[in-house]
Amino acid sequence: MSNPTVVLVHGTHVSSFSWVGLTSELTLRGFPTVAVDLPGHGVDGFYPRSYQAPQDLAALAKEPSPLAGLTLDDYAEHTVEVVRRARRNGPVVLVGSSQGGVTLGRVGNAVPELVDRLVYVAAYCPVELPSMAAYLAEPENAESLIAKVTAAVAGDPAELGVARVNWRTADPVLLDGIRECLAGGFGDEELLRALNLFQPDEPVAVPLAETRVEADRWGRIPRTYVRFTEDRLIPPALQDRFIAEADRLTPGNPTEVHSLPLPHVGPFSRPEVVELIAGIASRARE
Repeated sequence: MSNPTVVLVHGTHVSSFSWVGLTSELTLRGFPTVAVDLPGHGVDGFYPRSYQAPQDLAALAKEPSPLAGLTLDDYAEHTVEVVRRARRNGPVVLVGSSQGGVTLGRVGNAVPELVDRLVYVAAYCPVELPSMAAYLAEPENAESLIAKVTAAVAGDPAELGVARVNWRTADPVLLDGIRECLAGGFGDEELLRALNLFQPDEPVAVPLAETRVEADRWGRIPRTYVRFTEDRLIPPALQDRFIAEADRLTPGNPTEVHSLPLPHVGPFSRPEVVELIAGIASRARE
């Protein structure tokens, strides 16, 4: 009986580095684990010269980005190829956090026969509305503190083709706002360590892309949603809406739900996250 491969898909403005700790622990427990770097992320990430210290904020608002042309199709195609290769060795558990959830939806629509379980970790899971962005104005998102993060955006996203967040800001007000939205309870050192895993640029096309899932394809894959109850980017009310919409689409395949008292960025190396993902993977053995 072979252990499944756990394939991890990161969220916006981060990379495979965001899963460090979880990947190590799962591997030590015998689960082959692959943390995907979506196109333009991780070792292929882009850091504008003006983003370095000392920062040139005027130039940061204008410097072109190679990520501007990337789309959700690019993310999905890349992840499908990883899943396809992993499936040669046995079952696959596909895990996504935050914006990574929309990639899971596309992959589930494309190759449901290759995925044994989908796991959404405080992630977007659009079902009834056409895009991730469409949910931002919905009542369930009213308590989101996303504006505290977008306050650190440099330049015009429509002009740059990317949302460029200055995670290296020294402005204490902006840093406190980012902490409140993404990392409630983190101390100063823990926050700065987390922010140094972030990348400045993310394509604006991804949140606007069509992301609705198909009942006869995505909907036939068993799925789990891990709610983060202290999340202030994707409020629990919006997480619950995603779960409810998915269950309405596939009443015969209801979502398995778990709740953890964590902020949006976890971290995913927390013991309770490790135990939960390891337990889910154990049940997907061949």
